[in-house]
Amino acid sequence: MNFLVSTMNDAPGYRVQAVLGEVTGLTVRARNVGVQIGAAFKAFGGGELKGLTTQLQQTRDEAMQRMVEAAMARGANAVLAMRFDANEVANGYQEVVAYGTAVVIVQA
Repeated sequence: MNFLVSTMNDAPGYRVQAVLGEVTGLTVRARNVGVQIGAAFKAFGGGELKGLTTQLQQTRDEAMQRMVEAAMARGANAVLAMRFDANEVANGYQEVVAYGTAVVIVQA
């Protein structure tokens, strides 16, 4: 089995053998000036701000990867009840944290 990340509190077909505790992955990023300028122009016509969408997805992926690395360092093979949280830290800086419970799961 590969490493499992789930937003559920359990993993159907598996049982939790050990709970290793909360793990987090955090990243803080500055917004790309070029993306911001493009977003400002796009705001006049409406629609998806693709540059910002891409940037946010990359930020979430980075936070999640850091969370997985923290869980693996504890000996986990899964993270359950995973969530994201995001805040603006300062003007133009965004914090994204991925967090959940590191566990060891085995086939039921």
